Amino acid sequence: MQIIVRALATGLFVSCLPPLVFKYKKNTGAGFLGTLWGIPIVLAFPSDQMLYLICMLAFWAVAVIVCKKVQFKGYTGHDNPKIVIDEMAGYIAAMAFLPRTWPYMLAAFVLFRTFDTLKPWLVKTFDKMDNAFGVVVDDVAAGLMANILLQIFTIFAIKG
Repeated sequence: MQIIVRALATGLFVSCLPPLVFKYKKNTGAGFLGTLWGIPIVLAFPSDQMLYLICMLAFWAVAVIVCKKVQFKGYTGHDNPKIVIDEMAGYIAAMAFLPRTWPYMLAAFVLFRTFDTLKPWLVKTFDKMDNAFGVVVDDVAAGLMANILLQIFTIFAIKG
């Protein structure tokens, strides 16, 4: 069972690849790769907004459960860099109710990664939570911040 949980947490083990290449680097790019996994997930989600919302909420719940259950040898922190299901959850939030076009998907990607990396006030508050909920919700908050900016842009772009 632990192998399935690890596979889900690590984006089918994609987050294990960067540390093999960059052994002495703190930020290996695993979060970037995890966010990339969010793209096919968003594309696979239903286009109906209500169904997207239901799938998104279900994904968030699964992500919290996976983060709570996953175990890695030799790591004692609550937010292991190998865990990238939280980045997937954040990117799904960033793309909620937006057109699935490459400009929006790229903008959501860049904004989400920026907020996830810089950790502005609300994101940092959740990041400090020492539990599985905090691991996921800080990324969801970063995704929602990106989404809000893109929604505002969409409103003004359509009116302009």
